Amino acid sequence: MTIRLLPHPILTPLLTLIWLLLVNSAAPGQILLGLLLGWLIPLFTLRFWPDRVPIHQPLTLLRFLFLLIYDILVANVIVAFRILLGPKHVQPAFVVVPLDLRSDLGISLLANTICLTPGTVSAWLSPDRRTLVVHGLDVRDPEALVTTIKRRYETPLLKVFEPC
Repeated sequence: MTIRLLPHPILTPLLTLIWLLLVNSAAPGQILLGLLLGWLIPLFTLRFWPDRVPIHQPLTLLRFLFLLIYDILVANVIVAFRILLGPKHVQPAFVVVPLDLRSDLGISLLANTICLTPGTVSAWLSPDRRTLVVHGLDVRDPEALVTTIKRRYETPLLKVFEPC
C-alpha cells in the first residue's frame, strides 16, 4: 500500500528541493507545490520505471551529491580561468575510462555526472558498456583523469546502486 501512495520516497523530497531551487523561494505555497509535484510526478510516471531503484547506502549518495556540487563549483572557476588564459593553456584529449558499473542507471548517472562537471564531457559508451570515452578540456595526465573519475564518481555510485 505504501509503495502505491509513495512509489519513490527519495525522489519526492529531491524533486521538492529542485522545485524550490528553480523558483528561488521557500514560501509556504512553493513548498506545498513542490511537495505536491514531488509526489505526483513519481506517481504518474511509475509505469515508465522498470524496477524500483535500490539505494543501498543513502549516506554515500548524499556525500556523492555534495562532492558533485563542490566539483561543479570548482571546475567552473578552473574552466573560466583556462578560457581567459587562451587556447595555449588547454590540452584537450579523449580518454577511455574502463567501467566497473553494470547497471543502466549507474552508467547513466556516471555519464551525466561527467557532463555536469565543466571541462569534461561523456562522448561515447562502448556497445558492450565496459568503457566510456570522456573528452577533457585540459588533460595533462590521462591516467590521472581516469583515476579521478573512478575514485570520485564511479566508486560511490557502485556502493549506492550495485552492492558487492
